[in-house]
Amino acid sequence: MTRRDFVRTATAGAAAGGGAGRLLVPIHRVVDAWARVPPERLRHFWWSIWPEACRTFSRGGIDLQTEDAPGEVKHSPGDRPIFVGLRRGALNLVLTGHLPLYWDGGRSLAGVTTVWEGYHVCLVAMLYAHGNQVPYLATNTCVHELLHALLGDILVGHPKWYQVGERETRVDWYATQLWLFGDGAAVRRSARLYLERLAATAAASRSGFAAPPERLVGG
Repeated sequence: MTRRDFVRTATAGAAAGGGAGRLLVPIHRVVDAWARVPPERLRHFWWSIWPEACRTFSRGGIDLQTEDAPGEVKHSPGDRPIFVGLRRGALNLVLTGHLPLYWDGGRSLAGVTTVWEGYHVCLVAMLYAHGNQVPYLATNTCVHELLHALLGDILVGHPKWYQVGERETRVDWYATQLWLFGDGAAVRRSARLYLERLAATAAASRSGFAAPPERLVGG
């Protein structure tokens, strides 16, 4: 079985178990063509971290409706990222080797979530991504970053310094509820509102309205 077949099977299995009250989240997944990731890290991501993220969300009644597309993360002279292959109306999960210095600042972050030129982007560094490790403290990187969007953090710009820590703690709390207890009721409620806003933003962009400013969360 190829990696793509495995991922499709895992996602289809989660959807097949769906029922009333379950939520589908459109994920537009892009693997950075310029990513430099050792084979063992790639295997760990595709066979452990990502399937675990799908299972974690599925336990809470959330199915990731994932589509794959080619793309890349280019870098400007100031290391400001230039994304290729993003899609409006979906939550873009971009997988790369490490975050651009423009966002990372030399901290070796595992991920960041942002609104970038009107696109909703979860950028995950596969070199530093990890699965569920410690409840309430170190949860699956993909779950953590996607929750920053689904819980609406991505829609609120320029948080105070103390709000940043509060957001991180809040996200890991909800991630733990999904992971250990399959409790996704609050996440589903928030995610429905987020998806409505996401669709409205995409419609506004198609109508020619200006893109919202960058909002950076996660880490």
